Amino acid sequence: MSKNLSQMNGSIPTNAAQAKVKEYGATETVPHSTARNMSFWDMIATWIGANANNGTWYIGGVVAGCAFGGALAVTLIANPIAYIFMALVGYMGYKVGTSTMALTRPSFGVRGSSLPTIVNLTSFIGWTAVNTFIAAISISFLLKSSLGWPAFGEKGSAKAMIVGIIIMSILHLVSISLGHRSVKLIERVGMILVCILGIWETIVVLQHVSLSQIIHWRPSNALSLPFGTAMDTMAAFSLAWIPAIAEFTRYTRKKSSATIAPMIGANIGLFWFAFVGIIATIAAAISTGTYNPNNSDPSTIASQLGLGWLAMIVIVITSTTANAVNLMAAGISLTNLSKKVKPMPALWAATICAVLLTFVPLLFGSFLDSFIAFLDYLGMVLGPLIGIMVTDFFFVKKRHYDPSAFEDTKGKYWFTAGFHLPALISWAIGVVAFILLHNLSFFKESIGATYPVLVLSGLIYWLLTRNRK
Repeated sequence: MSKNLSQMNGSIPTNAAQAKVKEYGATETVPHSTARNMSFWDMIATWIGANANNGTWYIGGVVAGCAFGGALAVTLIANPIAYIFMALVGYMGYKVGTSTMALTRPSFGVRGSSLPTIVNLTSFIGWTAVNTFIAAISISFLLKSSLGWPAFGEKGSAKAMIVGIIIMSILHLVSISLGHRSVKLIERVGMILVCILGIWETIVVLQHVSLSQIIHWRPSNALSLPFGTAMDTMAAFSLAWIPAIAEFTRYTRKKSSATIAPMIGANIGLFWFAFVGIIATIAAAISTGTYNPNNSDPSTIASQLGLGWLAMIVIVITSTTANAVNLMAAGISLTNLSKKVKPMPALWAATICAVLLTFVPLLFGSFLDSFIAFLDYLGMVLGPLIGIMVTDFFFVKKRHYDPSAFEDTKGKYWFTAGFHLPALISWAIGVVAFILLHNLSFFKESIGATYPVLVLSGLIYWLLTRNRK
């Protein structure tokens, strides 16, 4: 009897330890008692690291086409709105315990959730490729200074870019090697380095060109960016993080860690590095006499301002911290398509796909054109999706989901052959509305189309489902 009692007592910490180290699939519920190990500060660090990166710098350089005042206004308006919605979806992940894409099952249906999951996969693999490419540009400049190889934009730079992509891909594989645990460690270390080096970059930029010069600079009419277009660009950039949020908030024990902490971290990282991107791009335009949004990537700007090798290392570090979140979201989304796909192999598969995609800009056209088209795609599909998700959980289902029914082919979330038609109809209307409104003068010059379409899709979904139990 004592032996049996000993075995029983011994099984408790063993099971608890297994729960703590397990990487949960998309539809698996993370238990509150044993496996929730991400603190308030972990979440702040994660989302500072996610947003304090080269992509945020680059987006700051793009919206600099609104001039300093317009770019700052866009940053201060578009992003906090997005992060309010991120907090709402973060709460959903905390309360239900599943991934973001699993949370689309009650609104889109058990089978229907595969559609937003595929969109999510393309989004986060695409973001990984974008950040990796920008970081590879930095490595090409480092290779130029150390080995004399041509840097990005120069004839024969393909060799340096390929080496840069390979180096970054190895770093990404390391960053997700232990799932959310290694991501947590990467973000803790990365936040400290990013803060130190980000302050240094901000100071150096302002030493080159005064803030007064930056404030009074204006782009040419041909290169100026309409305010509403900039709003859509920024909104899509920040909304793109929302489908990743529950991958982390499902591991939090407190509601504040799932809602307030991500908002704090994401806003700090975004405001800071977008600001650096805005002032650095304008400073480079003043110094060189030419504003070219095609060259607003951090590495080119850092090279033009003579910021040196340390700035390039910052860009590499920030790419690693951001892509750890991207790859985590992409890999866990993949497990929502089939329970046969296990979390860790899914993370590795997502990383390999992102590596392959990163080579595409070397073969085709302008990186800026590809980047803007990618953001337009995200705004078009993610705005309506998020509007439907939030409306379903908070207004239709009254903050109650049953995760035990997420896999049930005869349960409450099966709907019509596994698809919930009101969600699909609302999503389709939202996509069409974005296409129609995006280039209308009123929306281009004022509020953009992304947020109006988000609200419209949620409203249509509520109208289609309000009388259903």
